Amino acid sequence: MYIRSDRLRSQFLCSNPSSDLLELGFGDEDPPPTFTGVESVELGSLVEYWVWLDTLNNKVGRKPLIIVTPLLDSHAQATVICCKRLGLQVRIRSGGHDYEGLSYTAGLPFVLLDLQFLRSIDVDIEDNSAWVEVGATIGEVYYRIAEKSPIHGFPAGLCPLVGVGGHLSGGGFGTMVRKYGLAADNIIDAHIVDVNGRILDRASMGEDLFWAIRGGGAASFGVVISWKIKLVDVPRTVTVFSIAKILDRNATKLVHKWQHIGHKLDTNLFIRVVIQATSTTDGRFRNNILQLIFNSMFLGRADQLLKIMENSFPELGLKLSNCTEMSWIESVLYFSYYPEGTSIEALRDRIPQKIVYFKGASDYVKKPIPEAAWEQIWKVCLEEENSVLIMDPYGGRMNEISESEIPFPHRKGNLYNIQYFIQWEDEGVGPSEMHIEWIRRVYKHMTPYVSHSPRTAYLNYRDLDLGRNDNENTTYSQAARWGLKYYKNNFRRLAIVKGEVDPYNFFAFEQSIPPLTLNEGKRATE
Repeated sequence: MYIRSDRLRSQFLCSNPSSDLLELGFGDEDPPPTFTGVESVELGSLVEYWVWLDTLNNKVGRKPLIIVTPLLDSHAQATVICCKRLGLQVRIRSGGHDYEGLSYTAGLPFVLLDLQFLRSIDVDIEDNSAWVEVGATIGEVYYRIAEKSPIHGFPAGLCPLVGVGGHLSGGGFGTMVRKYGLAADNIIDAHIVDVNGRILDRASMGEDLFWAIRGGGAASFGVVISWKIKLVDVPRTVTVFSIAKILDRNATKLVHKWQHIGHKLDTNLFIRVVIQATSTTDGRFRNNILQLIFNSMFLGRADQLLKIMENSFPELGLKLSNCTEMSWIESVLYFSYYPEGTSIEALRDRIPQKIVYFKGASDYVKKPIPEAAWEQIWKVCLEEENSVLIMDPYGGRMNEISESEIPFPHRKGNLYNIQYFIQWEDEGVGPSEMHIEWIRRVYKHMTPYVSHSPRTAYLNYRDLDLGRNDNENTTYSQAARWGLKYYKNNFRRLAIVKGEVDPYNFFAFEQSIPPLTLNEGKRATE
């Protein structure tokens, strides 16, 4: 195994795009050559890439011909120009957390544009904003904001290792979603490399493209290299709690009550429900049990929280002893399950602690699921030892934003998002198929209880079972099978924007937006 970093060859490659990239090919057992703008880089991150690549579920995909790791915006520009001239696909990696591994593999020869070294973060507290390069992780962004101010934050997701490139372009939500909406709702500018290799900001790209990349999956339209985000206010002290219940009839009643009030609580209060299967050993027998965890953050002190809970959700039985007061940045560690006492410096760590296989899917719930139906859902969950359901409440600010404000359409009328998740460590096709089949089984079981016409899903929990593009010539109507589930009526506008900025579909992948001309768009609605 080797990794090659050669500044001269990299500069030649970028300045002479007519050179044959295919001559730089490699065998199936060798990693591809890696090109950066300097002779010495953090090689550990590149080794990490190969560890991740080997764990992907999609074993039929190709490895990249070349990995390009830009240190300057111009390196990303040159990569796009080179690949376009040579007819090679580009896959864009920010943090590498695409649920289906689409930033790592492809069915056609491709170049991986790995943006992990474009990670500068410039926080301007006076302007309540920050410029963030897309190679940065959410954890790094949170850390840099807290470094400047204890009363500023940003409403993105819970996993600090996720890169801001894909996360923000797909929506992005976390514990402040009910107070401030999505991460994408709080983007105020961006820099993107378009299909012609130009770097555009909001003014030069135009409002249609700026609309599309905030929740529509930016990789369909170009290479976003930085976001300008709006910071939000957080109190000096927040309160968190986690209350776990072993499944019984009372626990089912608590979930049923939560469905009715979780989306209507004070917007400073976020309570999600995590349902996970685990196993116990009783003598010679191994049994699966379900644990329900009510996991919460309140933007305020514990005494205020207790009053709200007593009025709105007394059945949970929250006590002062269940509550922990801390700073907002410490709550990030709490929700990421770091051990108590972990320094916030851990948020700067980009290397995952454990490598696992996984599969996910998602739904939106518009009406409370009947209490009796939960009893059947529990049975399906108990079929898998490591099954997880995560239910995140919406409401609040999410109800105030139009479905078409940005491409993310899941607003008023959605009580909560539900994610189905399974992970495993055993290798081989057999175990993978068994675990993936459980996801498909629970997804089918939930059909009567979730949104329909279309049955909607969250882009950042990407699921190729919803459908995929067969090739670069997939039509709008063919892609609508999966596109309407992610974007609803915004899918058509996204396809029209794609037709304007990338009419020949250079930025193409299994669930990229297909280009649609205005005339085709008129026919599609007739």
